[in-house]
Amino acid sequence: MKISTKGRYAVRMMLDVAQHQQEGYVALKDIAQRQEISKKYLEQIALQLTQAGCLQAMRGHQGGYRLARGTEEYTVLQILQITEGSVAPVACMDQHPNRCERCRECLTLPVWQGLDREIRRYLAGITLKDVLEGRVE
Repeated sequence: MKISTKGRYAVRMMLDVAQHQQEGYVALKDIAQRQEISKKYLEQIALQLTQAGCLQAMRGHQGGYRLARGTEEYTVLQILQITEGSVAPVACMDQHPNRCERCRECLTLPVWQGLDREIRRYLAGITLKDVLEGRVE
C-alpha cells in the first residue's frame, strides 16, 4: 500500500486548519504557503473534505476553512479513506465482498486480510489530536 500525495496532503491540511482555526476561518492561500503545497491542489482536497463534512467553508474576505468537529473526532483512517478511497494493501481487498475469482482458493488471502486489519486498526487509532499532541507511535 502506498499513500498518495493527495492523502498525505489532506492530513497535513486538516492539521494546519486545526492549528490555526482559533484565529477564525483559515485561508487556503495561507495553508498553501505554510505547507508548501499548490493552492490549486489544495482546492481539490478541500472540496472533498468539505463534501464529506470534515471541513466547513466560508466564502468572502474573511473566508476559508475550519474543522466541522473537534480534533479528537477525526482519524487518519477517515481522512485517507475520503481522499484515497481505499487503504487496502492489495487490489482484491478494495471491494467488499471480495470479487476476486480466486479468493476461495487463494492461500495468501489471509495474509492480506490480516495486513488490512492492522493498517485499519493503526490508522483508526490515530486522531488529529494525537498527532498535534505528539502522541503517535
